[in-house]
Amino acid sequence: MTTPVHARPIAERIDWLMELSRAHSASFCSPENHLARQRYLAEHNTQIIAMKCMDGRIHLPYVTQTPLGVIHPFRNLGGIFELGWPYLGDMLADTVQQAVSQGRRVLIIITYHYSKGSRERGCAGFDCDREAAMSHAFQIRSQVEKLFGNGHRTVYPLVCGFESDEDALVLHGSQERTLDLSTIPVSRLADMASEIASLCPDMPEPVQRDLLPLVEGNIRHVNEIRRFDRELNIEHREWVICLGRGFDFLHAPNVALIIGPYSPDLSHPIRQAAGIIKSNMDNGRVPDDGFLLLCSAPYQEPGTQKARAELKSAFLAEFGANVIRQAYPDLASRMVARSAILHWPERKLQVCES
Repeated sequence: MTTPVHARPIAERIDWLMELSRAHSASFCSPENHLARQRYLAEHNTQIIAMKCMDGRIHLPYVTQTPLGVIHPFRNLGGIFELGWPYLGDMLADTVQQAVSQGRRVLIIITYHYSKGSRERGCAGFDCDREAAMSHAFQIRSQVEKLFGNGHRTVYPLVCGFESDEDALVLHGSQERTLDLSTIPVSRLADMASEIASLCPDMPEPVQRDLLPLVEGNIRHVNEIRRFDRELNIEHREWVICLGRGFDFLHAPNVALIIGPYSPDLSHPIRQAAGIIKSNMDNGRVPDDGFLLLCSAPYQEPGTQKARAELKSAFLAEFGANVIRQAYPDLASRMVARSAILHWPERKLQVCES
């Protein structure tokens, strides 16, 4: 019987992770996926941004049957964001401005997640409290409206629940109305355009049209996975702390704790993540022979951008390692720290020489 990844020695786990990143890049760059992505973007002009938790279960391209690279992710521990954070606000504004300059509208999907079968399988960042997670999502929506306007003609913020037992989306529309896609059979796919229009009457028609494939894809996905048994009672067994950006390849559940470089106080989520890793080791959920601190920064072009990414990643690795050493000296002795850069057009991760 093959040993589960989380139970292998740390060197083997790291090798597995690197192979996962290589496989993701190869899939992203394959002719079939490249052409599918280009065709999809030609047919659906709206820029789709997703603000979501680092939880590996929250894999929107997979659950909406959307080509990789179409949805632009912002991921952070607990799905906690504050648009007043200077770096996050600038990044989001730049992403929106780039889309608008190309004549595109923007749909910002603001997610929270929960489990209908067990509270304990909900979002740990909000102590598995669905109402608290949902409330935070609506706070982000209000901030998006303050930043880009509440007329919604160019930028549309959509709060979206993610029920992780069945990967089902719950869309929140106007006047506190919701559309739970887990309740809709495949036979009703033809009704979804009118359902979206009714749910979000202020959503521009082009955005409605481009949201429709995600809705239809999720309905198909939910109905497909119901035919198979799923392991739901997965305990926390994370053994990787990811710090930075460029971790799209990491959608295996309960492997990594991903911390985006957004908060002005990165030390707090790093300490939180290290505490979770320590608990996993202390309780025998993962081997205590080591854990990985993986830092990454993306770049678009060689030259200055690549060099800057290397500096960013090296800084994050040193900063993160120092925080862990100060908070958990014993845990730090078992830390394997790596800095990496990601070539964004190819989603290719390259570990930097230490």
